Amino acid sequence: MTHSGDDSFQITSDVLLKAYACGIFPMADSADDPGLYWVEPEQRGIIPLDGFHIPSRLARTVRSDKFEVRVDSDFDAVIAACAAPQKGRENTWINTPIRRLYRELFDRGHCHCVEAWLDGRLVGGLYGVRLGGAFFGESMFHTERDASKVALVHLVGRLIAGGFRLLDTQFVTSHLASLGAIEVPRRQYQKLLKDALASPADFYCWPSAVTGAGALQPISQTS
Repeated sequence: MTHSGDDSFQITSDVLLKAYACGIFPMADSADDPGLYWVEPEQRGIIPLDGFHIPSRLARTVRSDKFEVRVDSDFDAVIAACAAPQKGRENTWINTPIRRLYRELFDRGHCHCVEAWLDGRLVGGLYGVRLGGAFFGESMFHTERDASKVALVHLVGRLIAGGFRLLDTQFVTSHLASLGAIEVPRRQYQKLLKDALASPADFYCWPSAVTGAGALQPISQTS
């Protein structure tokens, strides 16, 4: 990993996209740190789209449509919530330059968010970067139980339906491992990335909102 220097070394959204295409992504030491550094893990976290595991209780929650799931309706609120302190996570790596850069990617159609709403409140969600048939998950949050997991289920269903080949999680947490995330060596990841970047995919193959049953259908057909 390499530090970028002052003002994020003037990293632009174009530089960011080229970095993702090479398997590299930026992070910051803290939300208050003005700089960024590049990361290329030896072991990369991914969720195989044909190996996504949904516990039965979570599947029932998804199918119940307890949460209204939307796509790309309030990106700023999602990234702000991901950057905010949460229980067990007092600080995050999402600083001001990251929020600016990913907003630019969102405006250019290369960044997306999936949101879980309850009674008109945003209670969970995630965001990530899209390039070709690859989706690079960046961060997720929840303030209601299962809200981020429901958003992830909807994301996976959308990616499968849209012909995506790779869901990158960067690292593997116990939470993600319970849903099927695994680690792959850098060389294997680079091959998966190359194949995914060369594959056409459509993030908007579905409308901005689908039912839980609709999100589960393509997952059940591939797992």
